[in-house]
Amino acid sequence: MVQRISYVPLEAMDDAMQEEMARCAREGTPRPESSAVRAHVPAAFWAFANSWRAIFKEGVCDHSIKDLCRVYVSRSVKCEYCGNQRSLKAAAAGLVEQHYDHLLDFESSPLYDERQKAALSYAEAITWHLDTDDAFWDRLRRHFSEAELVELGCFIALTMGQQSWIRLLGIDHHEVLAGSAAAMAPGFESAEKLRASKASPDYWAASC
Repeated sequence: MVQRISYVPLEAMDDAMQEEMARCAREGTPRPESSAVRAHVPAAFWAFANSWRAIFKEGVCDHSIKDLCRVYVSRSVKCEYCGNQRSLKAAAAGLVEQHYDHLLDFESSPLYDERQKAALSYAEAITWHLDTDDAFWDRLRRHFSEAELVELGCFIALTMGQQSWIRLLGIDHHEVLAGSAAAMAPGFESAEKLRASKASPDYWAASC
């Protein structure tokens, strides 16, 4: 993997950006590498950080629902950088690794409840440009308010655009502010474990 855009060094960032980078290392999603790329343009850095905080970390829709949709997009566009991150907040709400393993087969999986399946169908329609009908929207409205649908749609669109770009950059974890395993998926907590997991025949991106 060849890195296509460089990381901005921490010492070239102002205090506020360095503080946000420290938060990325401490909490993850996003982790520091993607933020260090966006730091080439401070306006881009903050536009993403502020939007991500407002509609992913906070907001009106369940955070765990949003994290399932985030990783659904990762599996769909094959963004390994994003797909190997997990949300600490979603884990605290009860999501476990098995919930991420069957996202592309969500409709037939017993792992997801009807609300989760409806949200994932929304992510599927946005990601794959599917046509929708009244039944599709009736299903969403049974489970979500209009405010939740707006936030969830904006979040899915934001993460799909970012991941479609990030997958091209050749960046990986444990390259900026190395030493933190915050929000990494099991088996990706260090550079050594990451390399071993990616070499496994069971690695998720090998079969996508």
